[in-house]
Amino acid sequence: MLRGPMRAVVIARPGGPEVLEIRELPDPIPGIDDVVVAVRAAALNRADVLQRLGRYPAPRDAPPDIPGLEFAGVVESCGPRVRGIGVGDRVMGLLGGGGYAEKVRVPAALCLPVPPALDWAEAAAIPEAFLTAFDALFERAAAKAGETVLVHAASSGVGTAAVQLAAVAGLHVLGTSRSAEKRPRVVALGAHECFDAQDPATEESIRRSTAGRGVDVVIDLVGGATLATSLAVIAELGRIVVVGLLGGRRAELDLSILLQRRAAIVGTILRSRPEDQRVALTREFGRRMLPQFASGRLRAIVDRVLPWERVAEAHAELERGAHFGKIVLAVR
Repeated sequence: MLRGPMRAVVIARPGGPEVLEIRELPDPIPGIDDVVVAVRAAALNRADVLQRLGRYPAPRDAPPDIPGLEFAGVVESCGPRVRGIGVGDRVMGLLGGGGYAEKVRVPAALCLPVPPALDWAEAAAIPEAFLTAFDALFERAAAKAGETVLVHAASSGVGTAAVQLAAVAGLHVLGTSRSAEKRPRVVALGAHECFDAQDPATEESIRRSTAGRGVDVVIDLVGGATLATSLAVIAELGRIVVVGLLGGRRAELDLSILLQRRAAIVGTILRSRPEDQRVALTREFGRRMLPQFASGRLRAIVDRVLPWERVAEAHAELERGAHFGKIVLAVR
């Protein structure tokens, strides 16, 4: 039996930001391996916009009409088999959906402890962006110290995470961004250079920056026509990881470049993966990277924090694309 009520942001129908409504719903109760978390903050992602538009259905284990892929909050209750997490703990984590709510039920194994120095907005801005970037860089591309990585859309939430993770791991980091104002901020995060994504000379600038060798890894958060640039600058045995499709789902592919350079193109997504894979990724990220937040070498990049009653405004800002890093909703 469910208790209640709590409040959550609900997609009333497919459409613009105005279709987002705050409604009362039954409280969640934990399953045997779950915790219920009182949410303090939830970060926005492009997937939330696509779900709101009716273009990206939630996975079967997530609420179909409540967006939100990441959260930070306080554990309120635990299932009987939960170990290592207790009531009152500060946690953050990934969700298949449902994060825009006062409370969420989540498998305990998908929760990470919030480093003491982080506030709620910073904690909420970490899970989806940094786990996605970590997976793309180190699980899918097997990037290693000394290699060169190019991050497209480097000023986005995942982009700012990828730049920092690559820099901390000892890679030579390059980025692209359409915004002249944002490019110096990408460099300040650890990129050696950040190029104008719309400049026809960018490909030549990247080759010149790598002494003609090209880049070992591309993290592509744009898709579409960006693939042509990625192929033009990829080095021998290079890896292109497609993470986002904001620039379109289709692109023309010159297969001869893949053959000549023995390059690879792979894709990645977190939301629809089996739980055991998300758990394994969460644990590896926690082991390797969570201490870097405590030390200050990694930081969540929060553009702005809005009260969740202004969720429609937050979605409109996300779609406008002028933000740097993440937009976060303060739930309480």
